[in-house]
Amino acid sequence: MPLPPLLQDRLRLPAVGAPMFIVSVPALVIAQCTAGIIGSFPALNARPKEKLEEWILQIKDGLASYQAAHPRAKVAPFAVNQIVHASNDRLEHDVEVCVRQRVPIQITSLRPPAEVVKAVHSYGGVVFHDVISMRHAQKAAEQGVDGLILVCAGAGGHAGMLSPFALVPEVRRFFSGTIILSGAITTGSAILAAQAIGADLAYMGTRFIATREANAQPAYKQMLLDASAADIVYTNLFSGVLGNYLKPSIRNAGLDPDDLPVADKSKMNFASGGESRAKVWRDIWGAGQGVGSIDNVPAVAELVARLETEYRQTRAALG
Repeated sequence: MPLPPLLQDRLRLPAVGAPMFIVSVPALVIAQCTAGIIGSFPALNARPKEKLEEWILQIKDGLASYQAAHPRAKVAPFAVNQIVHASNDRLEHDVEVCVRQRVPIQITSLRPPAEVVKAVHSYGGVVFHDVISMRHAQKAAEQGVDGLILVCAGAGGHAGMLSPFALVPEVRRFFSGTIILSGAITTGSAILAAQAIGADLAYMGTRFIATREANAQPAYKQMLLDASAADIVYTNLFSGVLGNYLKPSIRNAGLDPDDLPVADKSKMNFASGGESRAKVWRDIWGAGQGVGSIDNVPAVAELVARLETEYRQTRAALG
C-alpha cells in the first residue's frame, strides 16, 4: 500500500472521515483521529475565518492530550479541506493558516491545486485531491498531489457517476500515489472491498453524520436512519455541481425532488453558500446511497470499533 510516511502505522483502519460542510467540527475530527482513522473538516466550516486557527489548535491539543494519556494508541493525523475555486475568497488566508500550523494533510477540491501542493510540500505535509473522472485525476497528478480521492457513484454530496470498478484500475495504471475511494462505503466489509479493488484507503462521509459528535441536526440524523438508496437524488441544482441529496429534505424545502431544474454551473459559490432561499447543507441535506445500512447513532469510538470488527471478520471469512 503506497501510504505516505506520516500515515504508516498510525491507522487502526484504512479509512478517512470525509470533510462535510457544517457537520465536521473539531469534536468530530478529534473523535475520528483518536479512534484511529483520519479526521477532517472543511476550512470554510470555521466562520469567521479567524476561527480556523483556533480550530486547528483545538484539534492539535486534543490529539496531543489523548496520545499522552494513551501512549500505545494509534492516533491518526487530521486533514483540512480547501475549496480551490474562484468563488472561495478565503483560500489564500486559509492555506496560509494551515501552512503556518503545519497541518499534516490538506484535501483539495475542484481546480487542480498547484499552488496548494507547493505550499504544503514546503513543510512536509501531503495533499489529497478530489476527482470524479480520469481527466480530473490526470490533471491533479500532474500537479504533484500525494493522493487522489476517487469520488465515485453513490457518494454523498458532490459525487461522480463512474463505478469504482472502472475508475480505480484506470487511475492505478498511471498513478503510483495513494488512492482513496469514496462511494457508499458504510461498513467494515466495504472498507475491505475498497482495498480489494485497488484503493489504499476508504473515504467515509455519510456514516459519520449519524454519530453523536457530528454537528448535524437531530432531524438530519433521523432522516438517515429512515432512508434507503431510493431516497437519494442526484442533482446540480443546489450548488452548481452534481451531488447526492436526501429527497425528504428537498420536499421539506418545498421542492419536488423528482422534478428539479438544472442549475447554472457558473453560479457556484462556496464561500457564501449561494443565494437560494433553501440553503444546501443547512436545509438540503447530502447523503450517499449507502444510507440503507445506517440504523443507529453511536459515538465515533463505538462506530470505529464496530467497523474494525466487521473488517477483520470479513477478511477472515474470505480466507
